Amino acid sequence: MTLQEYIEQEILPRYADFDKGHQCDHAESVIQESLVLAQEHGANKDMAYTIAAFHDLGLAVDRALHHIHSGEILMEDPVLPQFFTTEQLHIMRDAVEDHRASSKNAPRTIYGAIVAEADRHIDPETILRRALQFGMKQYPEADFDWHFERAYQHMLEKYAKGGYMQLWLNSKRNVEGLTALRAIINDKEHMKNICATIFSTLL
Repeated sequence: MTLQEYIEQEILPRYADFDKGHQCDHAESVIQESLVLAQEHGANKDMAYTIAAFHDLGLAVDRALHHIHSGEILMEDPVLPQFFTTEQLHIMRDAVEDHRASSKNAPRTIYGAIVAEADRHIDPETILRRALQFGMKQYPEADFDWHFERAYQHMLEKYAKGGYMQLWLNSKRNVEGLTALRAIINDKEHMKNICATIFSTLL
């Protein structure tokens, strides 16, 4: 079995059990962008590929510390030592731990920077949809106005200028996406109209 076969058959299907913002399509998106960034920065593509595939598996244990649990899952995987050295696995674990957007520290290696940047995929509509989906799952009884205010505050805290989300590699895709998202955040009524349209499709 090749590394790709193992990842596709045994690892990626685990994402089907997670929330709508962290399912297989998300993992595959992070993988594809990680491979692009690995090529640009001269990194090992197999390592970048595997890090991306494992980066959110810890959601099965705990959301708050999922980045730590994801690293543990990677280190405990019985198959990966067939493809990587112990040193490589430790680098990969560190990268998985460093991917989280709320981290105040820069990633320890280029691999952490790659997966963190790939995980950011700043597509405004996708980000707004995921924020609404998360709120609707946690508080299904709340109305649109409540969900919009929660999403709006989250956007301010994370993506607005001065927010905690940082880009470590400033990829063209994310710089352009962040600029577009901030323009939406800066016009609250415009953002509310976009969210209302998205919300109606989620009911």
